[in-house]
Amino acid sequence: MGACALGNDGAMAQQPEATEADRPEAHIAVLLPLKSSALARLAEAVRRGVWEAHRVHAGNGLPLVVHATGEDPFDIVQAYERAVQAGAQLVIGPLTRSAVTALAGSNLVSVPTLALNAPETDAPLPQSLYVFGLQVENEAKQLAQLAAEQGRRRALVISGESALSRRLSQGFTEEWQRRGNQIAEETAFTTDPGELGKLRDTLALGAADMVFLALEAKQAKLIRSYLGLSMPIYATSLVHTGSDPLARLELNGVYFTDMPWLLAPDHPAVLSYARPEPASMEFQRFYALGIDAYRIAQELTKYASELSLDGVTGHITLDRDHRLVREPIPAQFQQGETKVLAEGDR
Repeated sequence: MGACALGNDGAMAQQPEATEADRPEAHIAVLLPLKSSALARLAEAVRRGVWEAHRVHAGNGLPLVVHATGEDPFDIVQAYERAVQAGAQLVIGPLTRSAVTALAGSNLVSVPTLALNAPETDAPLPQSLYVFGLQVENEAKQLAQLAAEQGRRRALVISGESALSRRLSQGFTEEWQRRGNQIAEETAFTTDPGELGKLRDTLALGAADMVFLALEAKQAKLIRSYLGLSMPIYATSLVHTGSDPLARLELNGVYFTDMPWLLAPDHPAVLSYARPEPASMEFQRFYALGIDAYRIAQELTKYASELSLDGVTGHITLDRDHRLVREPIPAQFQQGETKVLAEGDR
């Protein structure tokens, strides 16, 4: 099993190979699907982020040992058990929802463990299991709050067919109505010109004073031109996919949220860490996840019931049910650029 770290220049620096014989008795175990052909690249991004945070913050902390797994939940649970038996005092991982679900139901969680995804059910978590990740569902609730604070009251919600889109729509709607606001209309995403024309006519009648797009970037770009220039539009980080000014122009005016790592390179929480260059937006997101995962894991050894962290993926707090809530920062596409909203613009 290999281990690696990042130097100050962002380049990979190899760590000594960890073997059963020389593995430190007390350590932090990092459990990632590095042997999965489908997930290895994202797992590597997380691993590099964890090592970078370890370089910056470790001091005299516990050493890291990376446990490379495949995708099979049963095998991952077995790897977790072996890691704890080998002396892991704290575990970061697993990464996939199925593996987190299997671990949560295994009765094996005996040390503080930070899973990097949410389980597939809402069942109570084991005493020492905490969950954190890049799920965007909470962003929908944050956007409902932002729109309400900007004076919007009647929302048109546009969603797609995917399960994620439905969860985003539901999350926004529940928070929007909880605040006493109205859903003027809910409509399904379509590429039919006639239906899109009807959508434009509906907006012209003034029934809604804002639009929430529970959509991915490609769908959002297609439908943007039918929504007019004056209607406030809100979307999640799914629409923020790259640095291409033309792509950003297609979403001009749209409000969205995303992590400080991608929107605010001069943010105090971001400045301490080397960047993996060149790297795709997706790789950067999972690298940032690794940084915050290490910092959260360190905090979990100090605070059993409360946590508040200004992270590179957003402001992070610990909910009562052992779920870490991540609040990214709001921004807007403006003439091919992304502009972080100042406090007065929120």
